[in-house]
Amino acid sequence: MRLTRTISNPSAFASARNRESAVKIFVATHNAHKLKEISQILPGLEIVADNPDGVKETAPDFAGNALIKVRAIAPHHRGAWCMADDSGLEVAALGGAPGVRSARYAGEPSNTPANNALLLRNLDGVEDRKANFTCAIALVDPEGREHVAVGKCFGAIACSPSGAEGFGYDPLFIPDGCSKSFAELSADEKNAISHRGRALEKVKEIVGDWGTGNGVA
Repeated sequence: MRLTRTISNPSAFASARNRESAVKIFVATHNAHKLKEISQILPGLEIVADNPDGVKETAPDFAGNALIKVRAIAPHHRGAWCMADDSGLEVAALGGAPGVRSARYAGEPSNTPANNALLLRNLDGVEDRKANFTCAIALVDPEGREHVAVGKCFGAIACSPSGAEGFGYDPLFIPDGCSKSFAELSADEKNAISHRGRALEKVKEIVGDWGTGNGVA
């Protein structure tokens, strides 16, 4: 059974447009945290969650997995915008792990406390704690063309978690130039510098340019 849910957004990104004329984007995810961030970063757009059943994320990179997910829902929404996000944490000292396995680093099913605990164990005694979050967003435009936008945020892994906001590895990630973890930042502060925020800024450009034929991945 497919799950489709509409997320309401404040009208800021396109204040001159009313609700009926807002651009609608179907997003291939069931992750409520991601949907909330997307809605915050793309206010004024109508975000509609469409969770595709049985999709296996088998690609070796974030862009590939995002494309797998958006291709799963695009045939159901021909003539509309469709989007999928795949993101994760890459730690230099661990050879880029957890990478595409970020959500299930400690095994199935996904367990955030277990993932964070395993990451800290694997970095016990390691001095080089450099890491980055990567977000790849795949889009299918109303004409069926595919676009990919990538955003990154660089920082380091703390020795212990701090903060109660955000989700996933946010309590352990200290972005460069900041003394607080992602989980200690407000939504606006995080979205301004995060990997997802940076990728979605590119999405704004793609969606905005599409009508003129200038949209590029």
